[in-house]
Amino acid sequence: MIKLDIFSDPICPWCFVGKTLLDRALAEAPQNPFTIEYHPFQLNPDMPKGGMDRRSYLEAKFGGKEQAVKVYGRIAEAAEEAGLMLNLATIERTPNTLDAHRVIHWAGLEQRQIPVVSMLFEAYFMQGRDIEDPEVLADIADSAGCDAAVIRRLLESDADADDIRARDAHARERGVTAVPTHIIAGQHVVPGSQPPELWLKLIEEINGQIGTLR
Repeated sequence: MIKLDIFSDPICPWCFVGKTLLDRALAEAPQNPFTIEYHPFQLNPDMPKGGMDRRSYLEAKFGGKEQAVKVYGRIAEAAEEAGLMLNLATIERTPNTLDAHRVIHWAGLEQRQIPVVSMLFEAYFMQGRDIEDPEVLADIADSAGCDAAVIRRLLESDADADDIRARDAHARERGVTAVPTHIIAGQHVVPGSQPPELWLKLIEEINGQIGTLR
């Protein structure tokens, strides 16, 4: 198997689109060689606990309401092309995602990382849920087969918070500046949201190379 490391943030719309397209390729190529692991990258590492009003955040980030509307218009169009109907109007706050990344990490220890990542995207972008809320995070983890009571207890502590921050910082030191960023076999970088056709071509090439070594 070949390691596919994915740097992502559950409030990144391009990460949601990218995962949807990658999943489509993997479904078309069930004999793909990838073992997938998600890694933390916070779009807003300095976001205060409790987050901030989403409209204010977007207008500040993109330089005003008009520009924010343009940017998210392009995002909504790309999402729709990928078969996703984002419900952006229901999102009231942009959260701090440290705890969401902690839950993704813990889910990975139980081999439940991928469904948790999917449900975090859906909760935020399609259901308008607050994915900084411990109860929401515990419910998502529970839906993926994790122990909600354990997740609640962990979230009440600082368990692995420093590790998540360190891994985020290390990713930036390695040159990751935007997400999603995919790294194949620890060396080949595939940046951004990519169409299924590109993934299918890569899978075919990798499987061919593996075949010649057997």
